[in-house]
Amino acid sequence: MADIYRESPLKSIGWEDFVGLPLEEKGRYFLRDGRPYHVLIAQQFERPTLERLCETATRTRRIAKTRGGIRFLQDLLFDKRAMLYFAQPSTRTFLSFYSACQIIGIKPAEVRDASTSSEVKGESPEDTVRTFSSYFDMIIMRHPVGGFAERIAWLLSNTERPVPVINAGSGRDQHPTQALLDIYTLLRSFEDKGGMEGKKIAFVGDLARGRTVRSLAYLVALYPGVKQYFVAPEPLQIRGDILQMLDKRGVAYELTRDFERIIPEVDAIYMTRIQDEWDTADESRSIDTTPFHLRVEHLRKLKPTAIIMHPLPRRKEIAPEIDSDPRAMYWRQVRNGMWIRVALILYIFARESEIDRYYEDLIS
Repeated sequence: MADIYRESPLKSIGWEDFVGLPLEEKGRYFLRDGRPYHVLIAQQFERPTLERLCETATRTRRIAKTRGGIRFLQDLLFDKRAMLYFAQPSTRTFLSFYSACQIIGIKPAEVRDASTSSEVKGESPEDTVRTFSSYFDMIIMRHPVGGFAERIAWLLSNTERPVPVINAGSGRDQHPTQALLDIYTLLRSFEDKGGMEGKKIAFVGDLARGRTVRSLAYLVALYPGVKQYFVAPEPLQIRGDILQMLDKRGVAYELTRDFERIIPEVDAIYMTRIQDEWDTADESRSIDTTPFHLRVEHLRKLKPTAIIMHPLPRRKEIAPEIDSDPRAMYWRQVRNGMWIRVALILYIFARESEIDRYYEDLIS
């Protein structure tokens, strides 16, 4: 197994220089021997790594269908411990990571409320997380402050006890593992429909403040010929930095308010809820989002081969009656999230080759 504790590339750059780098340049500082070590931003992933992770996720879930396979998986990382530090409310992401750790034998611990840690005594969040690194082999963290996970990764990489940091949601900026499970869902959904290339994908709802869309838009851009539609009321439309990234990569996209028009055109609809937890003056109440809700009558317009996605939780943007439609993939997304996170952790600890060997024996 590779030594994941050797000197980090983040040790070679000062914080002020690092934080000022473009996102695409930051990614190389999160790698060890060409593989993810810290997982902090969607921009650190390229297509070969994505597809390797997806392959590992699919192989792992097939191994887990047998009792012998479950025992094999639980032995892989039985000697590791992970801290789940969730300073922001979460259901799916927390339980997904917690379950992923259990599947491969990692012993998880949790802090889900800063009031239960020494932060309530005035300890800085940085000192709190550095304390975690004394006890655990990996830190999985969700924090309301954008960029905080990057700060922690840099800080720990400049200590004698560097450990991998996984960003499980950072402010309004990034949610890279949600993007991984979303791309995994897209690839699985289209594997018998010609693949991702050339597809049309619509992002609908609160795109200005939806970190899942910001991360996924980048990963989708790695696949040739995919057109992205951003469907939202003007105050909630996607921000300019994402559009600049798409322009730089030569990706086709369209900004529109006309949800009804694009429904028959697209191969995937990615719905999002309004992100009013980021309101500063209750401004979301003044925005009418009902024209951007997916209703039962829309299903007649949607392609039979199209899929419907949602990062959840949802409110009224998808009618519950749609859940039974075979094109509704959002509950599958939830389960896919657990398996892609299993694959990611295995990849960080350089154990994916053992999955390959067991899988080949299983199917031979």
